[in-house]
Amino acid sequence: MDPNLLIMLVAGGGILTMSLLVFLLFAPRMGVRAKTKRRVSVITEGGERRSRSGRRDKQRSRKRDIQQRLKDAESAKKKDETAAQRYRKMLRSAGFSISLQQFLLTCAVLSVVSAIGYLGMAYLFDLKAFVTIPFALTVGFGFPLFFVKWKGKRRINRFTLLFADAIDVIVRGVRSGLPIGECLNMIARESPEPVNGVFQEIVEAQRLGVTVEQALARAQETMPTPELRFFAIVLTIQAQTGGNLAETLSNLSSVLRARKKMRDKVQALSSEAKTSAMIIGALPFLITGVLALINFEYISLLFTEDLGNILVLGSFIWMGMGVFIMKQMINFEI
Repeated sequence: MDPNLLIMLVAGGGILTMSLLVFLLFAPRMGVRAKTKRRVSVITEGGERRSRSGRRDKQRSRKRDIQQRLKDAESAKKKDETAAQRYRKMLRSAGFSISLQQFLLTCAVLSVVSAIGYLGMAYLFDLKAFVTIPFALTVGFGFPLFFVKWKGKRRINRFTLLFADAIDVIVRGVRSGLPIGECLNMIARESPEPVNGVFQEIVEAQRLGVTVEQALARAQETMPTPELRFFAIVLTIQAQTGGNLAETLSNLSSVLRARKKMRDKVQALSSEAKTSAMIIGALPFLITGVLALINFEYISLLFTEDLGNILVLGSFIWMGMGVFIMKQMINFEI
């Protein structure tokens, strides 16, 4: 055999043997080290995930705590209010400038007129006279209160719709160097109703020597919305601690727009249920009106007989319970 070939075979065999020995000696350690690295990475990633989830849970709990404190403060404030104060707030939220005494006097006059009208109808159509007082109270006090609440809710919704634009005006004014008072005055002059009315009261209160925090607290009585409450909290904290007011208000505007987007989405998703509830609630009255037009004598027994009056009263109570339950089912708080 060729000596060179023999030397190459011996050298190759020696190298292969040394490589195999090295692999057998260090492979277990390398496997243990790899397993250790994997376990460390899993533990580290799990710890990071747990830490991130822990931070998110802490943030959520902090937000819930803040919201609960705001609700507790608001509920405590409502408990300290009298009925007269609540009705005055209701009138101011609806945009009426009349006093509570004038409103109650108008309701009383309307009740007397409706009672006289029902007595005349009872005399002509032989209706029961004991329904006069409930009818007069419903027409004189129930309908005006319902109208005031409806108008106040509509005014609050319009204010919420336009409030983010007003905050953007303040942000641009502060970034251009204007003081906060001049920005508020600009909104009071140029914004549409009801934003200009609320900020006009704030500006007039400042001219009389009231601080911005006190003026905003009074404005919350006229417009009790979470958005205005957030705005008052931001201005109060900024006045106490300082900071970049434009950036803070810009973030607040983004939050308000996101809340509005979520509210619109919820309203769109629940519109079918609300429409169904309105149709179901209106069907008994529509059928009663159609039957009265077709054959009034057939349905007049409900109003002329004692048993019919009891059935009508029970139907109203049962219908009111159903409407209340449906309203609670489709009412979403954001």
